[in-house]
Amino acid sequence: MRRVAAAVLVLACGACASPGDGPGTPSEATPQSVGMVDIRTLVPDIDTDIRYAGSDNFTGTRVDGYDAAKCYLLRPAAESLAALERELRPQGLRLRIFDCYRPARAVRQFVRWAADPRDQRTKAEYYPALEKGTLVPGYIADRSGHSKGATIDLTLVRCEGPTCERCEALDMGTPFDFFDPRANTDHPHISDAQRRHRAQLVDAMSRHGFDNYPMEWWHFTYRLEPAPDVFHDVSVR
Repeated sequence: MRRVAAAVLVLACGACASPGDGPGTPSEATPQSVGMVDIRTLVPDIDTDIRYAGSDNFTGTRVDGYDAAKCYLLRPAAESLAALERELRPQGLRLRIFDCYRPARAVRQFVRWAADPRDQRTKAEYYPALEKGTLVPGYIADRSGHSKGATIDLTLVRCEGPTCERCEALDMGTPFDFFDPRANTDHPHISDAQRRHRAQLVDAMSRHGFDNYPMEWWHFTYRLEPAPDVFHDVSVR
């Protein structure tokens, strides 16, 4: 059943890119043209912190393909995420999104970065206990599910005030994109509160159709993701 549903989703997404896309992708292609929607069209005030659109990320620079700090997802995934956001708000909680659709060219930049031993400027902040060359493939893959438009990186924030103007991220034990075993969702050496917060995020996302990647507490993929050979390489703009 899941395979059939995934095939239907691929057909619905329009002109899907292949693994080799890049130079062959029409210059006028947009995330919308391959079936994705900007999450802000569904939740205009959702909390986003799109790290790869700026330099506050493990590469230390803006990443290829991120021409705007936007979150695009295939419509079924976006609608499920919007439903979760509506469910959380009465509880004083919201989602904070770090990354959604990721162009294939960005993934290629990550792989090049990992292969360059000279660039160690972000080691202390993002991978203090690991050698850079070991980050592939466990933490950095040469093809990412993000390029399908059905994977998202995010956390939970607790908000206060009449308009939820004061929001603070729940303590998950590590920052986003922290390349370390402590970022594993079920790592044994985190506090009880951190474990509860991770479980709260996993349970909420699971109820709305997203499965967690066990090596990264922030990483979730919608269960009706496209077929294995579908990867997009249109810019985020």
